[in-house]
Amino acid sequence: MTTRRDDIQHSVHTVLVIDDQRAFADLLQRALAGQPDMGSVDVAYDLTAGLELVEQRRPDVVILDVGFDGDARDGVDVAGEIRAAYPDTRVVLLTGQSDPSLVGRAAVAGANALMAKNGSIDEILQAVRASRSGGLTVDSLLLQALTAVRAPVTGAPTLTRRESDVLGMLVLGLDAKAISEQLQISLNTCRSYIKTLLSKLHAHSQLEAVAIARRRGLLSSAWLDDRDEAASNRTTSIANSPGPPQPSWHALS
Repeated sequence: MTTRRDDIQHSVHTVLVIDDQRAFADLLQRALAGQPDMGSVDVAYDLTAGLELVEQRRPDVVILDVGFDGDARDGVDVAGEIRAAYPDTRVVLLTGQSDPSLVGRAAVAGANALMAKNGSIDEILQAVRASRSGGLTVDSLLLQALTAVRAPVTGAPTLTRRESDVLGMLVLGLDAKAISEQLQISLNTCRSYIKTLLSKLHAHSQLEAVAIARRRGLLSSAWLDDRDEAASNRTTSIANSPGPPQPSWHALS
């Protein structure tokens, strides 16, 4: 199924949408096709058909849902296949999940963006148009959901706001240097926060601290209900790496 705009001559993006939620995929296809810088917009409703269309059409951008019912693979697995076989094709992942491991997996797979599926079409368009740049762009709403910290349960240690920020970023696999850059604090100060977290959680390593925080209910797995103005206007970029992600971050306007 294809929608074409043959009158577009410059800065044309050819796009493939792969999503098993047909109504969402069709709506997104129509919205993209109505943009002056979109050439052809194809849609596939399962991963197998999507990979076949990638091979046939060689789109500039693939917008790929993470979750697919009845398939052992997910969108992150397929994003890695696409990027390995067609390195010039960019991949924008959409998700309704708030699993912190998605960020690291998406970065390792070589995806160009990880966006909240309940975000606006403008945010998705921004990711499509910006995905020529290197690194993984993470939707700010999704990022807040992934790093959100719950109110402590009975018996859990009380964390300061800054300690909570650092803990949330440790969950995403960031090292002290990347966290210090994101929070605009010195590396020594960041290491001091991490040392305090280890002490409060009675942990011997950062990995153990994250595990204890999960077990004690300090980390949120739910989506945030409210989007503040800053979150709706910002995305965060994480540099891809060939091995386990040790990303650096910067805000994109």
